[in-house]
Amino acid sequence: MIDWLLDPVHWSGSDGIPIRLFEQVAISGASLLIAALVALPVGLWIGHTGRAANLAINIANIGRAIPSLAAIGIIAPITQAFDPELGFKVYPTLFAMVILAIPPILVNAYAGVSGVDRELVEAARGMGFRERQILARIEAPIALPVIAGGLRSATVQVIATATLGALFGFGGLGRYLVDGVAQNDDGQIFGGVFLVAALALLAEGGFALLQRVLTSPGLRLAQSSAETPSA
Repeated sequence: MIDWLLDPVHWSGSDGIPIRLFEQVAISGASLLIAALVALPVGLWIGHTGRAANLAINIANIGRAIPSLAAIGIIAPITQAFDPELGFKVYPTLFAMVILAIPPILVNAYAGVSGVDRELVEAARGMGFRERQILARIEAPIALPVIAGGLRSATVQVIATATLGALFGFGGLGRYLVDGVAQNDDGQIFGGVFLVAALALLAEGGFALLQRVLTSPGLRLAQSSAETPSA
């Protein structure tokens, strides 16, 4: 594995590690962005209003129960019919990763907002805050650490699971696993495993640091001051 990773040949060209890393980060980032655009508004809304909470959570749990490989296989023939070039390689993996990322983001956004002290929310209403202002200025800032936890979980899951796209012709770091097995190249297999694990751990560490910053006493004090309704 070390010899394979240190071989300069594997760090250049269209099959090189930098290109595969970029593909892995690109598909993961795009999936997480789409999932966040869908799940965050829904999670914040049901957390604030309490409406349709059970329905949304149950739908999210159904999404968790769908195996990512099955989701890729189901959507591939459909997307390929619309786009023969990318419909088999890219879109199915993107779709499956969005499905994978939505549940933790939605559930944590809901849990974070719904867990905000109701007395604080009622005090804001008494001071004339509108519902949108309460959510944006009080509930969402307080819930940020929990929301970040959902994004953290989704990011690690997506980075690790996006490797399955290589079975359907997508690039990324999963390409090294598929090609390594096909070529009986243990160095390439374990080199790919190491790179996926390193990328996932890097993302995990980044979000852990973010959560630590969001829960630091100084930031919490500043948030409390900004959130306190004024006459």
